[in-house]
Amino acid sequence: MDELKIKLNDYGIRVHDHPGQIPADQWDALLAAQDCPSPFMQHAYLLAMHESASATPSSGWTARFFSLWLDEKMVAACPLYLKTHSYGEYVFDWAWANAYAQHGLAYYPKALIAVPFTPVPGSRLLANSEHHRDLLLQAVVSWCDEEKLSSLHILFGSPNDLQAATRLQLLERQTVQFHWQNLGWQDFEAFLSSLNQEKRKKIRQEQRKVAQAGVQFRHSQGAAISDSDWAFFYQCYERTYLEHGNAPYLTPAFFKQMQNNMSSNWLLFIAEINGRPVACSLIGLQHEEGKPTVAYGRYWGALERVDCLHFEACYYQPLQWCIANGVQRFEGGAQGEHKMARALMPVSTHSAHWLADPRFSKAVEEFLNREGRGVDNYLEHLDERNPFKRSV
Repeated sequence: MDELKIKLNDYGIRVHDHPGQIPADQWDALLAAQDCPSPFMQHAYLLAMHESASATPSSGWTARFFSLWLDEKMVAACPLYLKTHSYGEYVFDWAWANAYAQHGLAYYPKALIAVPFTPVPGSRLLANSEHHRDLLLQAVVSWCDEEKLSSLHILFGSPNDLQAATRLQLLERQTVQFHWQNLGWQDFEAFLSSLNQEKRKKIRQEQRKVAQAGVQFRHSQGAAISDSDWAFFYQCYERTYLEHGNAPYLTPAFFKQMQNNMSSNWLLFIAEINGRPVACSLIGLQHEEGKPTVAYGRYWGALERVDCLHFEACYYQPLQWCIANGVQRFEGGAQGEHKMARALMPVSTHSAHWLADPRFSKAVEEFLNREGRGVDNYLEHLDERNPFKRSV
C-alpha cells in the first residue's frame, strides 16, 4: 500500500508501510522529548529492521507506522506492525491465540506497537503532549477496529504510554525483568563488597574459573568496533540461535546498518584465549548530553565452551565498564531470575492490550487480574532473595 492519509478534525493521520516515509529528524526529535527514550526507538534502528529484511512481511512483520500531523508538523507517531504470529515479542499471548482458534476465530493478524525482537522498556507512543498521545492511540484503535483486527498490543511501554492506554481503557499486563542500578560504587570491588558473603564468593569463584581458563577481555565502543569484530560478533550471534535449532532473527545487513548509522550506541566485549577470539557480548547504550547513561545487555555468543564465561561476558565485564563510566543502569533483558545473583534486581515492565471481541476482552481481563496477583506474589518472593547486605 502507499501512504494512507486520514483527516481527524484539524489533524491528519498518516499510515505508513515503510518507516522511510516518516521524516527521521521529526521522529527522533519526538523521541528525545519522551519520558523513556531508548536507542531502539530511533528512526535509524527501526529503518534498519525494515531495510535489512529482519522485520518485513516475509518474516511476519508488516509495517503500518502511524503519525499525527498538525499544520504539516508531526506531533505524534508510533511504530505499528501487523503480525501473523507471536514470535520475537517476549510478552507471550499464545494462550490467547489458542483460545481464539478453539472458538473458530482468527487471532492473526493482530496489531503490535513495539520494537521487533527487542524486549527493552521505553516510550512507544511518541507525542509532544498528553492530548496528542491520546489522539494518536484513539486513531490506532479506531483503525484496528475498522480493519477488523482481533487485537492491539503495546509492549514494554513507558509510564506515559500506560497512562494513555488506561485513559482509553486498554487492559494492562505486568511482567518482570532484572535491572542493575549504579549506587555510586567507586569500582567493581566496592560493588562486590556490597553483596552478601554467599553472592560475593560465588561471583569471585566464577571470575576465577574464567581467568584460569586463560580468557582475557577487550572491549571496543562505537566507531572503534572494527569490521572484523562485527563479523566475529555475528558469527557468535548466529551460532547461539543455531544451537537452539532456530535461524537468527536479525540479518548481517541489520548489524551493518548499526555499524554505519548507529555505531555510538554499541559497546562490544570480546573474550580471547591466547589472542584468539572465542566469545563476545554486544551492549546497547543510551546517551544523554553525549555521555552513556543506560546500558542494555542485548546479544551474546561463544564459539568455544568455557565454564562461567557467559556470566563474565554478559554481566561482570559490562558492570565493571558501567561503574567506570558512571552509567546509571544496566538492563539485563527478558526473563532470567538467575540475574539476581549478579545484583540485577526485579522490576515491573508493562504492556497494554485492546481486544475487539467484548467476550474475549472480558475473559482476558479476568486472566490478567489473576496473573497480576501472581506477579505481585512473585515479586515479594524475589525480594526475600535480595543479594545485598542487609545494610545496603
